[in-house]
Amino acid sequence: MSISLVHRIIGSRPIRHFSICNSVNSLVGLLNVNKPAGMTSRRVVDRVAKLARTKRVGHAGTLDPMATGVLVVCVGWATRLVAFVQDRPKTYSASFLLGRRSNTDDVTGDVVETPDVVPPSRALVDEQLQTFVGTIQQVPPQFSAVHVDGQRAYKAARQGQAVSIEARPVEIRRITLVEYTYPQLVVDIECGSGTYVRSIGRDLGNALGCGALMSGLVRRSIGEFTLEAAHTIESLEQGTFAACLLPPRYAVAHLPRFVCAPTDRDELARGRALACAAPANWVPGMPNVAPVAIVDAGDNLLALAEYDEVRQMLQPRQVFVADS
Repeated sequence: MSISLVHRIIGSRPIRHFSICNSVNSLVGLLNVNKPAGMTSRRVVDRVAKLARTKRVGHAGTLDPMATGVLVVCVGWATRLVAFVQDRPKTYSASFLLGRRSNTDDVTGDVVETPDVVPPSRALVDEQLQTFVGTIQQVPPQFSAVHVDGQRAYKAARQGQAVSIEARPVEIRRITLVEYTYPQLVVDIECGSGTYVRSIGRDLGNALGCGALMSGLVRRSIGEFTLEAAHTIESLEQGTFAACLLPPRYAVAHLPRFVCAPTDRDELARGRALACAAPANWVPGMPNVAPVAIVDAGDNLLALAEYDEVRQMLQPRQVFVADS
C-alpha cells in the first residue's frame, strides 16, 4: 500500500468511533459477490443495500457492466475500509479480439474492423504482451469513470466529445498468454489498483499494428477474495445474506496486527495510544504511517493505528469499538 494512500485513509482523519452490533438493521461486514454480466457495480450495491436495510453500502473496485466476477461490497462501518480492499492486487481472465477497434475499447462500442490485417504470430503477440509487465504509464479509456475537468470522462464521451486523459502509472505484475487463434486472444493478468484491462488490449493492438478490443473480462480475485468463494446476487436474495457477510477484519487481513488485551479496550475506545513491542508481521523500518490492525482475542477488528517503532506505541486513527 502506498504511503500517499495510507495518509489518505488514516493519516489525515480525526479519530472516529463506531459501535459494533449485530442487529438486522446494523449489519456490518463484507460480501464477496460474483457480479453477473449486464449489471453495473452500482446496481449490485443497490440490491445489497436493500437486503442490508441500510444506505451505508459501497463497493471496492468498479467492474464494467459486461464484466463478471469478484466485486467486494462493504456494509455498515466497513465502508471505511473500502480503500484497503481496492488497493489489493487483482487477477483477471481477459479475452480480446485482434483486428478491430472501438470508441469504448471493447465490443460494446462502435466497432470498426481493420482492413488487410496480417495475423501476428503467437510469439510476437506474447513478446508484445510482456512489454506491459512492470510499472507502466497507462491512459484510461475515453469511456471510463476518471475525472476530467470536473466530470466523468464517460459523460463527455457519450456526448461525442473527445477528452484528453493523462497517462498514469499502473503496476502489471504478470501477463500470461493462455489461448491464441487469430483473432481471438485470452490472457491472464495480475495487476495493481487503477489498471484498465481495456487499455491493455487497446495498447497491445496498437503495438501490433492491427488494433484490438476487449471481448470479455472475468475478475478472478481481489487480494484474498476469490471467485471460487463468491456468492451470486440470487443466492444472497434467497435468505443467505447474513450468513455470507464476512467480518470487517477480512478487509485488512494483509496488514500487520496487534491483539488488544481486554484491559486496553477502554483506552482504545477513547483513542489513547497503546504500548506495543512490535505488531505481528511488522517489518522493522516500515514507515510509522503504515497502518496496523488492532483486534481483540476473538479476532474482531477494533481499530486501525499508526505504529511508532521508536516509542513502541500504537496511536489509533480509526476506532470501531464503542466507548464503554
